[in-house]
Amino acid sequence: MSGKDELVRFGVSMPSELIQQFDLYISEQRYTNRSEAIRDLVRKAMLAPGRLLPDQLVAGTIVMVYDHHVSELPLVLMELQHDYHEQIISNMHVHLNHEQCLEIIAVRGRLDKLKELQEQIQVHRGVLYCELSVTYVDDDKDEHAGHTGREHEHKHGHGQEHRHQTHE
Repeated sequence: MSGKDELVRFGVSMPSELIQQFDLYISEQRYTNRSEAIRDLVRKAMLAPGRLLPDQLVAGTIVMVYDHHVSELPLVLMELQHDYHEQIISNMHVHLNHEQCLEIIAVRGRLDKLKELQEQIQVHRGVLYCELSVTYVDDDKDEHAGHTGREHEHKHGHGQEHRHQTHE
């Protein structure tokens, strides 16, 4: 929330048992008040992939766990990531044990393309877990429109301007 946003007060009614559980959650998460916790929960709900439009520009992660001993699976997953190189920012590969690998893929692009990638990963035999989590929504969808394969400038609000090559 930027300093320009107007705060709006409203009342919320909850059963006493639920508010006790919520207060415990607030304490465990180290929030200083209920409002902060509610704001974070609402932000998270607004980023649920089902709430966003398919052409929405987003960023997030695809987290997967897979058995690297399943025949050809590591090669298939690598080829799939090459097919989506325009949406993949970075990835991290971790060996959990002798059989299982954890991979975290940082992604950015149209939500429908990111869901497509996640779905293509999860259907392979040996993939034990695969989930897309959206953590950022680019509210200025038109900023990238018409920039296919061209460089454009934009600001991130931290005083630095720089150029990006877009491939959307």
